[in-house]
Amino acid sequence: MQARKLIDTLGLKPHPEGGWYREVYRSSTSVAPADGRPARDALTTIYFLLEAHQHSRWHRVLSDEVWVHIGGAPLALYTSDSQLRTAPGHVKLGPVGLHGTHPQHVVPAGQWQAARPILAPGDAEFTLVTCTVGPGFDFDDFSFMAPGSDEAAAMRHHWPELAALI
Repeated sequence: MQARKLIDTLGLKPHPEGGWYREVYRSSTSVAPADGRPARDALTTIYFLLEAHQHSRWHRVLSDEVWVHIGGAPLALYTSDSQLRTAPGHVKLGPVGLHGTHPQHVVPAGQWQAARPILAPGDAEFTLVTCTVGPGFDFDDFSFMAPGSDEAAAMRHHWPELAALI
């Protein structure tokens, strides 16, 4: 009920990676990324909400992304290097100090990332965050971990407990 009210109040729509989102800011200033991509808006920000049963699928963004917890249940944010050479780690986003949580985390450009709410009895049935990307988000700079890819096969083999996030 609380999640549905937030979805309606914030004007969120389904996100391709799972959950709900709405862009709330797109800079009018452009920058030229040093990696040769075409000019991008300098900064973008979205609201992103995951309901209890939802997750953010494994994906990469070619710009740095800052996740900030706003409300609801804590969030497990998983990350791994772009080649999956190391085991995915995770941080817990939430209010400061609540069971080892921190309110903010930066995912460096190109890293694999996925997320899901951490639910405990009495917690809200959703997680609400903002995600700020710089240089600004562009779907041309976004890719999913394809289910039939070598990366997905490695995920299933080495970290089967995280394969459900593909």
